Amino acid sequence: MGKVKSSKNKTTELRLIDFFKLNKIIGWRRNYKLFGKPDFTFPKLKITVFVDGCFWHGHNCGRNLTPKQNGDYWSAKQTKNRERDLLVTSVLQEKGWEVIRIWECELKKDELLRGKLGFNAIDI
Repeated sequence: MGKVKSSKNKTTELRLIDFFKLNKIIGWRRNYKLFGKPDFTFPKLKITVFVDGCFWHGHNCGRNLTPKQNGDYWSAKQTKNRERDLLVTSVLQEKGWEVIRIWECELKKDELLRGKLGFNAIDI
């Protein structure tokens, strides 16, 4: 399991792009140079969106299968990722950015996404 590498959330990001397009949400950017490397940024509104993988960030949603081998390593890695998430969120909020965090498992729940993002087919 030590050789398992993240694939830059490609599938999760593509799912959110589909959601944005379906709901006519515009104004977002990817790869916007900002602390913490948000997955999506709405620069005019100062909103950042992170899509956190359930496995990598230790979400307790039932999908998160922690490997039995080297469990201490994976537990420590997930803890470190959550601590970094808190730091990134804090720094961005201090700079006036709104930070939205979406769990990977939430990407299939359109109503929940609309609520979290606060967008209802509006032009941004």
